[in-house]
Amino acid sequence: MTITPRTDTSTMQEALPAILMRIVAELHDIAYLIERIEPQLLDLSEVNVLESPDAMKVLQGIDLAVQKTRGIAEFIDTISSEMPDGWMVDVATALSLVKLTEMQKALSGGLRHGHSQPLAKAAGDFDFF
Repeated sequence: MTITPRTDTSTMQEALPAILMRIVAELHDIAYLIERIEPQLLDLSEVNVLESPDAMKVLQGIDLAVQKTRGIAEFIDTISSEMPDGWMVDVATALSLVKLTEMQKALSGGLRHGHSQPLAKAAGDFDFF
């Protein structure tokens, strides 16, 4: 990814602050998805979490992952607010490395409403692709 001054913009060149804000949104989505794991583990667990050091470590690891993800999102949000909108980058190479279609769409400027995992689906439901 290279930073270029704003002159002639191709379809793959976008303002760096706008791209970073989409990354912030993805990080918040990831934190939310990780956070949803914890209550599911508690419900599925036959072990009393407070009595199992290993289970407690797993739950603490989940909490730490959520905190780190949100912390990175806030860091990027803060530094991107200080950047001039004229900083343009070519995102073509970076987008080609993203394998998840929904994430690629969100990062490329496509609109995606809500979280990547729909909350209305029951456990076991899935989409064929």
